[in-house]
Amino acid sequence: MKVAVFSSKPYDEHTLNKENYCNDIQLSFFESRLSKETVSLTKGFNAISCFVNDKINKEVLHQLHENHITVIALRCTGFNNVDLEVANQLGIRVYHVPDYSPESVAEHAVALIMTLNRKTHRAYHRVKESNFSLEGLMGFNLSGKTVGCIGTGRIGIAFSKIMTGFGCELLCYDVEPNHEVIDLGGQYVELDTLYKKADIISLHCPLTNDTNHLINHSSLSKMRDGVMIINTSRGGLVNAQEAIDALYSGKIGYLGLDVYEQEGELFFEDMSGKIIQDSVFQLMLTFPNVVVTGHQGYFTDTALSHIAQTTLENLSDHKNNKPSNRQLTHLT
Repeated sequence: MKVAVFSSKPYDEHTLNKENYCNDIQLSFFESRLSKETVSLTKGFNAISCFVNDKINKEVLHQLHENHITVIALRCTGFNNVDLEVANQLGIRVYHVPDYSPESVAEHAVALIMTLNRKTHRAYHRVKESNFSLEGLMGFNLSGKTVGCIGTGRIGIAFSKIMTGFGCELLCYDVEPNHEVIDLGGQYVELDTLYKKADIISLHCPLTNDTNHLINHSSLSKMRDGVMIINTSRGGLVNAQEAIDALYSGKIGYLGLDVYEQEGELFFEDMSGKIIQDSVFQLMLTFPNVVVTGHQGYFTDTALSHIAQTTLENLSDHKNNKPSNRQLTHLT
């Protein structure tokens, strides 16, 4: 099986080659993202592997079908960038990686909380300049604060465990409650209640039609003044412009983002020598109470190895026509 690996970075190539024990799976790596402009690169391959910002829409899928691609192995959990209905119609199997060290993303969410709260990023630069003043660096104790966790899958539970360890009160929301929340001493509540009571709100839910722009003017108006918002899930969960409005008004006191709705043109690339053509993103970076990281929540050695292993297993399962619960198409 010849596999074209898109959105490939040196660390992807290293981990995939390291974990590839199948002599019949040949990997070819392309740094470019999959799109209508690059789909021609798939000619001569049997399968492709893609990441979060590859655009696998109707047009691309039809071209993949014409190029005899029969399987797409995503190297991520989310699949909102794939038109699954069209893939299903064309008989293209799509697999994802539902579990890759949930602790990695959960711990990064906590890192954003701690950075925003204790302002360690600002303190670091001050000390480098021999400025040891503490003015403007005051934080707050996490112990006793109310944390709202929206989405209690594997990552949400890992995050909840950490926050209860800090001594926080835990409020959660999910369409499918998880008994582990109750075991942790947490409580499931309606979204409006979570918005009203939480000092910190962390998003760990998928991006769907129902969750698109979950954080917007309406939901923000129900929250406490000075609320902390953390998003390590999907960029489309937060309406960036309306979040900026809430930063100006003081409704949002702290904003930590590892994802951004328009990140496809920015993240995973070195843009330091270029002018970023996104005025909303640029404006957001000017706020002292905003911390943005470039979709690195998953980026640990443990997670990368697990992603590589699962991706290769998915390709092997397809090749051997083996049923898999990681297959997103043809599921009933």
